[in-house]
Amino acid sequence: MDTIGKLFLIPTTLGNNNPLEVLPVTVKETIDKINTFIVENDKTARRFIKRISPEKSQPDLKMFHLNKFTDEAELPSFLNACLQGENIGLLSEAGCPGVADPGADIVKIAHEKNIKVVPLVGPSSILLALMSSGMNGQSFSFNGYLPIDKNERKNEIKRLERLSFEHNQSQIFIETPYRNNKMLENLANVLENNTDVCVACDITLNTEFIKTQSASAWKKNKIDLHKRPTIFIIHKS
Repeated sequence: MDTIGKLFLIPTTLGNNNPLEVLPVTVKETIDKINTFIVENDKTARRFIKRISPEKSQPDLKMFHLNKFTDEAELPSFLNACLQGENIGLLSEAGCPGVADPGADIVKIAHEKNIKVVPLVGPSSILLALMSSGMNGQSFSFNGYLPIDKNERKNEIKRLERLSFEHNQSQIFIETPYRNNKMLENLANVLENNTDVCVACDITLNTEFIKTQSASAWKKNKIDLHKRPTIFIIHKS
């Protein structure tokens, strides 16, 4: 039986910093040996590969695109090279593949085809924010994006606050970067005054800001989060 290649889950940086400042050398060593990648965006993927492995031949790279325009029926074919003995890399746009990032469907197909999945170590903004929040890291939930509608969002914030109190559970979510300031304003006004709110933005970058304080304190202490990648965490004791 022919040897089956592996699917490597390759993390990237969370911003425009030197990749080897936040990624272990094993990520570079893996990229050095792979020429076929599944990516969300061709241009940014090639830019990242060039930064971490400048000696690598760009014309030799083969890219499969996994984004909102991808036909789901095409996904199994992305792994054909693995079945022929070639290793493939699933490359995140920012952070870790499959965690608040496309890729889970590809990983599921890999398991179905008995392709070995190899996750590589890299930064996850969700976990880094939780680590630095001072909130419960034993029980937590990542909720993705909250509703855009004003009333629906208010109801969801209150629901997550109740869950946090009832289960002693940290509630994590994100927002589109240009709406971050409005999100923090909503949290400060909707949550009870003593509910803790962690704001973690630009994680691992020189402009990194991480602060946990009560909702009432956030009403007084403003920070500009506009277009800055941000994780929000709430916890009510």
